[in-house]
Amino acid sequence: MREPHAKLITFRRLLVTGGAGFIGGNFVLQGVAGGLHVLNLDKLTYAGNLDTLASLATKAGYSFVQGDIGDRNLVKRLLDDYRPDAIVNFAAESHVDRSIDGPAAFVETNVTGTLGLLECVRDYWRSLEGEAREAFRFLHVSTDEVYGSLGPEGKFTEITPYAPNSPYSASKAASDHLVRAFHHTYGLPTLTTNCSNNYGPYQFPEKLIPLMIQKALAGEPLPVYGDGLNIRDWLYVGDHCSAIRCVLEAGHVGETYNVGGNAERTNISVVKTICALLDDRRPLASGRPRESLITYVEDRPGHDRRYAIDAGKLERELGWRPSQTFESGIAQTVDWYLANQLWVQRVLDGSYRMERLGS
Repeated sequence: MREPHAKLITFRRLLVTGGAGFIGGNFVLQGVAGGLHVLNLDKLTYAGNLDTLASLATKAGYSFVQGDIGDRNLVKRLLDDYRPDAIVNFAAESHVDRSIDGPAAFVETNVTGTLGLLECVRDYWRSLEGEAREAFRFLHVSTDEVYGSLGPEGKFTEITPYAPNSPYSASKAASDHLVRAFHHTYGLPTLTTNCSNNYGPYQFPEKLIPLMIQKALAGEPLPVYGDGLNIRDWLYVGDHCSAIRCVLEAGHVGETYNVGGNAERTNISVVKTICALLDDRRPLASGRPRESLITYVEDRPGHDRRYAIDAGKLERELGWRPSQTFESGIAQTVDWYLANQLWVQRVLDGSYRMERLGS
């Protein structure tokens, strides 16, 4: 249950940035299915994929614009023409390994781009009047990686000091600070969510889980960084999307909410779980167990040892909790990839060939 004093706001028109990416795409699909009208602004970099949203092509409540959140003229025009009730900002360069290879792009999008977006949204919000101004929200989607690395005990909370260890997490930390500053300086009604590692349908196949699924299906070596004992809290993407909607509708302005799946697992245990699920569903012709394909490779620079999210504030204040366990979520994810190999193959168009990045 939500707290009795939590005011529920009903939104009808959202501007979603980065809505062709993994989490953003799932959010858009979920939102349009739930009756929201969504304008999706996405630059369509390597991880943006309109195939994810193909089912919305004929939906009256959905529209797409290709563009950059840092293009202030475009953002201003979209805000003036579309008149959204709220903004949900997913737009970001988001892969740690890629940030090691090319940090400048992460600063450009995650810092400079977010600043441009915030300035346009601030001016738009100031032009609103009455109930529209009072109800307006800007929700910024961020990551637990801004907090750095945990030891063997404890969890990240909303008051954990920031200590980013990669160019990616540093750029996201900067964007979080900008969002906070725009609330405290200008009064912009912002909300921020910091999530743990997401997984599920439509994830770009450079991330751990879809990468391992694809390589294991092909009977290829499964590269695991270091000793494989790095720990992450895994969050099913559908649960994350429902949490964002919950925060958007009932979160307290200016607040941050951590979103986690309460599912800590070592990387090696995740890979072994995928191997077992695929062995059961689609055994290799040789009969070889896929665990035998696991290969330990040199660890990447700045690889944080452990992340774990305390999502207690979100549960106490807004009544949200994950609906999926890791076991149910990973099984659904494996089944989705098995049933959607055409989507995967269309993603692998030559710009990414499942190579290791950030070495």
